Amino acid sequence: MTAAFERTATAMGTVVTIRLVGGIAAERPMRTQRALDWFSRVEACCSRFDPSSELRRMVHHVGHPFAASEILFEATRFAIAVARASDGAFDPTIGTTMESRGFDISWQSGTRAPSRLPTDAMVSWRDVEIDEAAHTITLHRPLVLDLGAVAKGLAVDLAAAELADTGNFAIDAGGDLYLAGHNTNDEPWTVGVRHPRNPSDEVARLRISNAAVCTSGDYERSAPLGNGHHIVDPRLVSSAARAASVASVTVVAPRAMVADALGTAAFVLGPERGIDFLEHQGVDGIIVTPDLARTVSRGMRQYFDTADVTTA
Repeated sequence: MTAAFERTATAMGTVVTIRLVGGIAAERPMRTQRALDWFSRVEACCSRFDPSSELRRMVHHVGHPFAASEILFEATRFAIAVARASDGAFDPTIGTTMESRGFDISWQSGTRAPSRLPTDAMVSWRDVEIDEAAHTITLHRPLVLDLGAVAKGLAVDLAAAELADTGNFAIDAGGDLYLAGHNTNDEPWTVGVRHPRNPSDEVARLRISNAAVCTSGDYERSAPLGNGHHIVDPRLVSSAARAASVASVTVVAPRAMVADALGTAAFVLGPERGIDFLEHQGVDGIIVTPDLARTVSRGMRQYFDTADVTTA
């Protein structure tokens, strides 16, 4: 059994744990801290809860190109690409809608941090212009981007890149995972897919190496104002239209940002259309309904733990 080094921190409203397996013992604390630092750097750019963040500063540049940092530009560019691919089932322009449902409380201070822009259900991803050449973002209408389904995954990916040459490690940011190499038993990492109604149980177990695994569930965050959960159908401005048919979505992809955003879109699309969407995007996933029925992509079974009898 190989020795491991582990460090945990609080960032982006969740607990982030990094575990290194093997490697040079003297380098582990420094390398782990550098990886953890990416979470605060991404949050400083992409948080809609911090009035001083780069994203919130962009709100005041409506109609004018905003020269974005590499982090904010990449998060926004990818979010708009997923919105386009999902025909709006995923849409990052729902910031004020989320505020109106009570999702405007800073995890750091515990105080409300609204943008004070009017809730406008008519805005959409089409109101955001990405200029690849100039590296700018233009908001054509007053709106607040919600990059929650992109930014944490991006931070995981940046942390993974920081640790890439260490070989074997696991990053867990509140359920957004990247698993590289092998665990302390020199085997692929084991990931349990949580039972959506019983947190002490699982609906599947996966064996993962060199991939990201992200789960979106209706159990994660209830709306503070008592109106459903945190996954919104942007086309209807409500909790996901097919909430009765979807309890959770788990996606395996090469990058956490990809897995997180595509999983959110698949949740809104529902079991059949959601799995079709994931397969069309070249990733694998499991969609679980409230009655525990599972819709599984064609390639997903390669990840099932052979000891998991529920996968038959």
